[in-house]
Amino acid sequence: MSWVQQAQVPAGEVTGSPDWLACLHEMCDLLWPPPTVVTLDSKRPARLGLAGSRRRPGSGPAAAPDGREFALIAGLRRPPLMVPAERRLAAAAVRQHSRPRSAAARMSVRALCLGLAAGMGDNALRWAVRGRVQVAAPAGAGTIDEHLKTALSRDLAVSMYLGPARANRKPVLQLQAPSGEPAGFAKIGVNPLTRSLVRAEHEALVRLSRAQLAEVTVPRVLHYDTWRGLEVLVLSALPAWLAPHRLRSPRLVAAMTELAGVAGLRQEPLATSGYLCRLRARLAATDDTPERTALTQALGVIAARGGQQTLTLGAWHGDWSPWNMASTGNGLLVWDWERFATGVPLGFDALHHQLQAEVVGTRTDPRAAALRCPERAPRNLAPFGLSPAQARLTAVLYLTELATRYLADRQAQAGAPLGSPRTWLIPAIFQATARL
Repeated sequence: MSWVQQAQVPAGEVTGSPDWLACLHEMCDLLWPPPTVVTLDSKRPARLGLAGSRRRPGSGPAAAPDGREFALIAGLRRPPLMVPAERRLAAAAVRQHSRPRSAAARMSVRALCLGLAAGMGDNALRWAVRGRVQVAAPAGAGTIDEHLKTALSRDLAVSMYLGPARANRKPVLQLQAPSGEPAGFAKIGVNPLTRSLVRAEHEALVRLSRAQLAEVTVPRVLHYDTWRGLEVLVLSALPAWLAPHRLRSPRLVAAMTELAGVAGLRQEPLATSGYLCRLRARLAATDDTPERTALTQALGVIAARGGQQTLTLGAWHGDWSPWNMASTGNGLLVWDWERFATGVPLGFDALHHQLQAEVVGTRTDPRAAALRCPERAPRNLAPFGLSPAQARLTAVLYLTELATRYLADRQAQAGAPLGSPRTWLIPAIFQATARL
């Protein structure tokens, strides 16, 4: 792929501009490779119209008959969403992608979608439409959207979201029918970590499709293959854009309990459990750093003080956070299953949901939230049948599990805001370990 007209981006013009734009260049290079030409203009907003994109005078190389234009829709504290410049598709993409929690945010998204669909003037939408990306693909060029059209045997429009900086950042493509109706999502594994996560999610969803879950709805696998060395997983679109229903604690506990039992439950003393053996091996495989040394020391104390405690082991989602689920009139919808695993202590999902809701959802000080996690564990895990001693042990193991994941993924090196365990997780682990 060739990039042209790469305008210098004014400060604040595109959310998270330097990192996000560099990632945008890299991902487009993979998804729309040569001889396709991609033109980025972050100074001039896309002109939303009734038809698909076409070349405008002075906008770069002539577009092929299948050339198309995308608009960059600004996100609040997030990188922009790249959507088709055709106004009906743009409005539908924003509506289907957005999951605002507050009434005011929902009203803002609705107003934006109405403005996009109505074709409001460029000036009126300048605050939201921050730039454009043009794709000119010669006839027969291999591109990700053409690959997906062939794989799914249908015409598709594609939007793309990359997410904030982190080791597991990868393109997530939102697929739409020409009418704007949702057609699914495609996750693209682009490096060793993300390729392994996409493979893991495929395996997890195939397994869960056979589990006949009653409390949880998961996406269906529509297609899975490799394309140009990338892992491609296409999933059905869960209707997360529906009006939210209040999520009550008993419903969440029932869903997490059901998931824990999909591969069966077993009880084992921690000291001789397969879980502790696997956790030690994963930690030992991380880079030799002071964080690894500290966690190895803590894990030794945990095993010595809590090794005779019997824990119930089962499955967990691995990242059951408020933004990976939706409570709707159609039931409890849960997605992003790339961290699914079996043979972990019962209660991990509940602890993760609580911690992530505090740290990310309410922007609580991460270290304070991590310190409170073991203290609150007896109350939070009582609905799962855990004794106070089992709950505290489960909480310190969960924090160690999360810290080990961050080290294994090298999240700090990738620039993830909470990627360094020493700043918030390790202090909580040492304090909780001392109280076992």
